Amino acid sequence: MAKDVGKGGMALIQKAASFAARAHAGHARADGITPYFSHVVRVTLVLRHEYGCTDPEAIAAAMLHDTIEDTPTDYDDIAEHFGDGVAKIVAALTKSMILPEPKREVDYDRRLAAADWRARLIKLADVYDNLSDMLQTQEKRKSLAKMIAKAQRAMKLAGDDAKRHEESARAIKIVAALVRHARASA
Repeated sequence: MAKDVGKGGMALIQKAASFAARAHAGHARADGITPYFSHVVRVTLVLRHEYGCTDPEAIAAAMLHDTIEDTPTDYDDIAEHFGDGVAKIVAALTKSMILPEPKREVDYDRRLAAADWRARLIKLADVYDNLSDMLQTQEKRKSLAKMIAKAQRAMKLAGDDAKRHEESARAIKIVAALVRHARASA
């Protein structure tokens, strides 16, 4: 039985949800219609309900995972409102957009590998949601191979975590099953 996040944890998560909703207000997913905030909510739901993560900092970071990368929010904003623990996780999930794409991906993987294991768990939820979304949208299918590669990188980065954290082991199994489904439907 999963433990409860507790009253203080729930307050942190609610605060993160409100902050993320404001930060992503007016942003849409690639389809131009779906509010971007739906993605961070789905990532958080996957983290909590599919992977079984009850850690309030991880759940809050999942809500905030794209704020530094995609909004005017910076590390200091996250640290001020949610503490250094959450800010470090969110920063690890943020790509350096000043680097050219090949270097950006190498830098991102390096920083994610060195980060708290919860950052890699959130990344698995992120790729799960993006791949699930892509499978439902025909116009995005041309990018399916690239998304599958991202999912495989995320699983590899979290491989050692699966030995120590049941949430990571569960996440890798779930993402691997989705990758198999994506390949079969391609």
